[in-house]
Amino acid sequence: MGTVMNSLDDKERILKNFDTLVSHGQQTARRDALQIAEAGIRGADPGVGTYNQVKLEGELLYVGDKVFNLKEIEHIYVVGAGKGSYPIAEALEDILGDLITEGIVVVKKGETRRLKHIEIYEAGHPIPDEDSVAGARKILKVVEKAGEKDLVFAAITGGSSSLVTLPADGITLKEMQDLTDLLLKCGAVIREINIVRKHLCQMKGGRLVAYIQPAEAVTLTLDTAPEGMPWPDMSLPDPSTFQDAIDVLDYYDLLEKVAPSIKNYIMEGRNRPELETVKTLEGMRTTIFSVGDPVGACEAAAKCATELGYNSVILSSTIEGEAKDVGICFAGIAKEIVNYKRPLSPPCALISGGETTVTIGEECGKGGPNQELVLAFAQKFKSSAEVVCVSVDTDGTDGPTEIAGGIVDSLTQERAEELGVDIDYAIKNHNSSPALTKLKDALVTGHTGTNVMNLRVLLIR
Repeated sequence: MGTVMNSLDDKERILKNFDTLVSHGQQTARRDALQIAEAGIRGADPGVGTYNQVKLEGELLYVGDKVFNLKEIEHIYVVGAGKGSYPIAEALEDILGDLITEGIVVVKKGETRRLKHIEIYEAGHPIPDEDSVAGARKILKVVEKAGEKDLVFAAITGGSSSLVTLPADGITLKEMQDLTDLLLKCGAVIREINIVRKHLCQMKGGRLVAYIQPAEAVTLTLDTAPEGMPWPDMSLPDPSTFQDAIDVLDYYDLLEKVAPSIKNYIMEGRNRPELETVKTLEGMRTTIFSVGDPVGACEAAAKCATELGYNSVILSSTIEGEAKDVGICFAGIAKEIVNYKRPLSPPCALISGGETTVTIGEECGKGGPNQELVLAFAQKFKSSAEVVCVSVDTDGTDGPTEIAGGIVDSLTQERAEELGVDIDYAIKNHNSSPALTKLKDALVTGHTGTNVMNLRVLLIR
């Protein structure tokens, strides 16, 4: 097998605590697994994807398969929102420079970088805040200036549904915050959460494209939806209905827990077509291009694993489900490989993407689905074999924490007992962050600049 390159310095590392993570346990396997995970995150860099899609040659601007003659364009605007929107905006400014008339991109709080022609505005995530509303209004203020001879780039990535919020008439921000909190804790997947939120927001469900008209809209996005469809619900037609939103709330027993104004609005919306989200973009001047996706992240990780000498396979880029259950399932797969060398023979690496969830009760600790997944794996997998499981949120934020995910190996359960860490308690109380922090197995990346859901590496040496 290959060996991990040691020439990477701290600035090039995505994992800020890489050295700590490989200072204990099965160190060689940990190094390889973490390098594979870092390669996967780099494989979904939306900035690189933007450079691949957008080219400026003289008076011609190429975006994917479209060509714009700059002599026919009066102004170029850039708007956007999401945890991966900054690298897109940065690339656009580098390519277009002074050709950009004005811009505003809403990012998660903590982003310190700034641009010359595009305002970088910070807002709350995963719970929207006052800045999420202000950011939405700032975007609308820019696009309202765009006329028929103008071009508007929209950089929309995952996280935009919280970062940009403009509640429907009669609904307050506090009510939207409480709704988001309920949806995050009930175990709903992001697709279901967005079905509800887009029917309560004046910016989502294709409405941004409608606001941009009659200008030309070009959306650059990360494809992150489990079904393989692009994420940008502000730029896409929305097939879901108010009835679908009601069904989601009803399924998770939330219909009587949300604010009366929210319940009344979605009930009324069933009979008022004018309140529905945009169902078609026919007649609108708009195009969408992908600048990264979970498949690319998984493929980059698998390529790295192969280069390191591992038999690699991508299990799936769209795995969903309860995080604990997925962790237990992965432990079963690892046992099969160790004991029977199937479906692969060691040394091997199994890569997967998608987004798992955690269903939370009335009381819970601090953690996230990626962290809970690896703890569930560690609890179920006990072997003398060198086996490592890494699960990371590619945006650098796992649940409502500053931890990106976790790493465990065959020795984690033993180490936990020595350190007084109760893994069973941590899982049952959704308190994975303190457990992984004490084990020195919590992944820390900070903002990664991308967001293509989760990435997992199951490595057997």
